Amino acid sequence: MDQELEGTVKALLQKAGESNAFIRQDVDAALDCMVQHCTPTRSINALLTGGLSHLNAVVRKCTAQHLSNLVEKVGAVRLLSGGKDLTDRILPAVTKLAQDSSQEARYYGRRMLLSLSSHPDFDKILEKYISTKDLPTVKDTVFTLKTKGLGEMPQDSQSARGRRSLPGSGTVRASSLTRDTTAEVCRSQTQSIADKTEYIKQISGLLGSKDFRERIKGIDQLVADCQHNPNMVINSIFPVFDALKARLQESNSKVNLYALESLQKIIHLMKDNLSQVVNILVPAIVDNHLNSKNNAIYSAAIGAINALILNLDNTLLLQPFCTKAQFLSGKAKVDLIEKVADLVTELYPRKPQVVEQKVLPLLWHLLGTSTHSGTIHGRGGSVRGATANLCQALYAQMGSSLSECAASQPANVHKGLNEFLRALS
Repeated sequence: MDQELEGTVKALLQKAGESNAFIRQDVDAALDCMVQHCTPTRSINALLTGGLSHLNAVVRKCTAQHLSNLVEKVGAVRLLSGGKDLTDRILPAVTKLAQDSSQEARYYGRRMLLSLSSHPDFDKILEKYISTKDLPTVKDTVFTLKTKGLGEMPQDSQSARGRRSLPGSGTVRASSLTRDTTAEVCRSQTQSIADKTEYIKQISGLLGSKDFRERIKGIDQLVADCQHNPNMVINSIFPVFDALKARLQESNSKVNLYALESLQKIIHLMKDNLSQVVNILVPAIVDNHLNSKNNAIYSAAIGAINALILNLDNTLLLQPFCTKAQFLSGKAKVDLIEKVADLVTELYPRKPQVVEQKVLPLLWHLLGTSTHSGTIHGRGGSVRGATANLCQALYAQMGSSLSECAASQPANVHKGLNEFLRALS
């Protein structure tokens, strides 16, 4: 859905302003699914485009609510990393919502501001992205939030107008059902932000320590947290796995190996919950380790790749594997082509279009980079042998339609494919 998010979210937010409570509930459910399953940066941009400046206060409140969930999910460190189209959009948007005329939108804007203020360089980042005119107001708001807390969640004015019937009690206003619990909900949400911020600070501190023994201790703690407190890890998943990525790529081979071996346990414990960080994990595992001369590190990296294949939805692995198989060299290239061939056999019966869309461009690239003698650049025949296996896997699933797909490719690609297919027959 990533490609369709902007239009979809705009349409959903329009419906969020309707008076029918059932429609609003379904809009919220759909946007909750987006927060859980779509790429966070795409979701953030779609919400900002569709709802930030909407004239309807209910739409702005709905935008702020789901944006707040995304901000907590992604974390301050990643959101304020200075990435193009992220930091320069999210911070002005949050400060705008924190001063919104709607009480509900303002509450969620302030909640996001409190969450982002945990970033160690927050004051410097504010000065960079917020106009001089708005800066004093924003700093005052942050100071108040840190000293006095977020305050009570305001009553949803639109929901309060609706009535809810309870068995044996006559008709009561919906607002009266929640009045007593509002303060408790608010306190628990503020506490959950504080707990998450403290957890990220603690685990990142260990994983980023100058003492390698502390870094190993941080890896052990992350494994234990995945087993005993998985929700905390899931809620902090981006900053936590950014910190682990640094250990997977570091120069100290002892820590490097320990991180790779521990990652296998983490994958086994977290399974599909890691789907959001596949694009962090795959490069961190394969970029240096699959060409490593250290056999222990190479074996641990292959073990981590196999753990991903065993425990995650393989559809998610197809694109990063294909990309790496195209751009890496040497043994890493061979290994990843072989892994892609295995995924073709597993996925094609269920997802033929996805496989063709992701894998055929890789095959055309491999065939197109053949030398005149027919040996593909890399480790000579080994890459050629892996390409032959990929051809075989695709041909076993697609039959003659593989040649038909190649008909539109350059002549050398078509010729290379026919040579492989003749050898197979």
